[in-house]
Amino acid sequence: MFRKIFIVPLLALLPVLLLSGCDSKMVVFDPKGPAAREILGLINWSLVFMALVVVVVFGLFGYIVWKYRATPENKDYVPPEEHGSTKLELIWTFIPILIVIALTIPTVSTIYKLEKVPAGYENKKPITINVTSADWKWIFSYPEQGIETVNYVNIPVGTPVKFKLTSAGTMQSFWVPQLGGQKYTMNKMETELYLTADEVGEYLGRNTNFNGKGYADMEFTVEAKNTKDFEKWVNEVKDTAPKLTEKKYYELLNPTHLGRETYVGTHLQWVDHSQMNSKTFTNPKLYEVHGVKGQIFKDEEPSTETSKDSTNTTDKSNGGEH
Repeated sequence: MFRKIFIVPLLALLPVLLLSGCDSKMVVFDPKGPAAREILGLINWSLVFMALVVVVVFGLFGYIVWKYRATPENKDYVPPEEHGSTKLELIWTFIPILIVIALTIPTVSTIYKLEKVPAGYENKKPITINVTSADWKWIFSYPEQGIETVNYVNIPVGTPVKFKLTSAGTMQSFWVPQLGGQKYTMNKMETELYLTADEVGEYLGRNTNFNGKGYADMEFTVEAKNTKDFEKWVNEVKDTAPKLTEKKYYELLNPTHLGRETYVGTHLQWVDHSQMNSKTFTNPKLYEVHGVKGQIFKDEEPSTETSKDSTNTTDKSNGGEH
């Protein structure tokens, strides 16, 4: 009996232990910036605390099952009638409350820290990069440098970056696991996310919000460069990249997969998708699943004339009007 009790949970954990070897490094546990380290600290605290809870619960479970198991000696035992224990009920009521408090306080604290420039970088001026998600690509605008890139973004190491997030159409989720947490991009709205890279390198970002069959390949790269190399890249783009036109930008918004592209100028001079009066670019007629093209369905309201006609219709069978 005692063996059967512990075999089931061990078998449930076995796939996790085996599958953990499929990837030698989970990027969430390899932070390269202060925001990602804050999140990792919260994850580690939660894992340790929940593991402690699991150990205690399974320990009590095994102890109770073993102690009160049926044996030949107690097969005729009839327990006395009880009305419960106030002491025990208070214990198992307040313990979950304490667990929730222990997880809530560090979570709320971390959330507020992530909403501002990371500690230690307060005196360093952040650069601003506008992020626009479209089906199925990421568009990055540098208003201060006058540059726009597609599916990749370059940032200087050791400098806070203020990402201003919005969407040209459907809602997406912007996430760079090694630099910080995710935030949603929504049409006619704007969210902000501060990220900072401590090390030179290339970090993968992606969309984690399902919005159609193309979302799975909606990835981008963040290239963290030292300040000198970043300025060099900016100058090279201004000298060699083609100029972004309004026509070209609207072509970029079509639901397609693209590689890395670079332009001089930004689309902010024509459209700001975070504004309430901006147009929504969903292009449903270009979506196609199993040969069926997408379309927009509109609710047609009955016209005034139609309403009057229906009101004045004569019911001959009853000899009256309705």
